[in-house]
Amino acid sequence: MRFLLFALLVAAFLGTTGWFSPAGAQGAKSGAAAGRAERAAVDLKRGMTLEEVQQLLGKPGRTALSGSTDTGTLRWTYTGLASNASSDRNLNIDFSSKAELWTVSGWGWSAY
Repeated sequence: MRFLLFALLVAAFLGTTGWFSPAGAQGAKSGAAAGRAERAAVDLKRGMTLEEVQQLLGKPGRTALSGSTDTGTLRWTYTGLASNASSDRNLNIDFSSKAELWTVSGWGWSAY
């Protein structure tokens, strides 16, 4: 019992000093998975639907809507797709709405 309390105390101390972070336990995408996603992004095309993009790249990390649902822009952001850990980048995909159908209007890479 004392060992468990000691271990918890050490983990809490290391967490506050930055040596150990519970968020780090989630981990980033592996290099191979990130490389596959980065290569899949090459297959993006204007006019693709939400479903086609999700089938190609999976669920986005973040979504944002600017303007109204009739004339606005929907942005999906994929994080951690770069295969090189030193070049972490986001893939931003913009969708526009035409007759209640969201289609890709453009995309681009950005740094964190």
